[in-house]
Amino acid sequence: MLHVKGLTVGYGGTPVLDGVDFDIQKGQFVSLVGPSGSGKTSVLRVVTELISAEHGSVELDVPMRDVGFLFQDDALLPWRTVRQNVALGLHIRELPEATIADKAEHWLTVLGLAGLGDRYPAQLSGGQRKRAAIAQVLALEPKLLLLDEPFASLDAIVRTRVTQELLDWVEREQLTVLLVTHDLEEAAGASDVVYVLSKGPRATISARHVVDIPRPRQILETRQHPAFAPLLRRLWDDLSVELKSLTAPRPTDT
Repeated sequence: MLHVKGLTVGYGGTPVLDGVDFDIQKGQFVSLVGPSGSGKTSVLRVVTELISAEHGSVELDVPMRDVGFLFQDDALLPWRTVRQNVALGLHIRELPEATIADKAEHWLTVLGLAGLGDRYPAQLSGGQRKRAAIAQVLALEPKLLLLDEPFASLDAIVRTRVTQELLDWVEREQLTVLLVTHDLEEAAGASDVVYVLSKGPRATISARHVVDIPRPRQILETRQHPAFAPLLRRLWDDLSVELKSLTAPRPTDT
């Protein structure tokens, strides 16, 4: 589905990524973690064609119109209602009005926003707003979903609930996902494979971990799986350079 080979990216002569290689197969949920400044978001920017690579290649098995993007800052327009925001991409694709209305209402219902379609983004809670952003993306029926810390601004309870809703939908539709995150528990709990970027500059893939936890998954139950704590400890070890300044104790297998 997505093949990244020898990806090298720099800004103003400063190298950020150097020879990054990874593959994502159809239906896989893959996370990319790494220290701050290691170029995680730069990978997504190249995939979405927002920036160009100096060297290497990014190959997609689907057209760009089948790629959905969900970033930390949502793309909801404040002067449009929730329904109008969800329908925005459908209008851009010039679908029939009846089809647009049906799809928008369907996704509002699926994401628990039925009855809130006439509100404006400022009138929503943080969780509702994030659901609206998810609906906006999924209404376009992407085959590949790119996520850049999409739930970082939510509190723990709302974040867990919204993440579970997204995971359930990804599982039902067999979407392919690339998640960039600083949250190691999120990466370990959601992914089939976790790639670790080394410290920048000239960051590259330093480790690859296959997550040996069956799908579908329930977030809270996954954290109790015997494979979860050892994986989380390995990820912490991989990122020890970044985590030296943190005071939280490293998790153990017990």
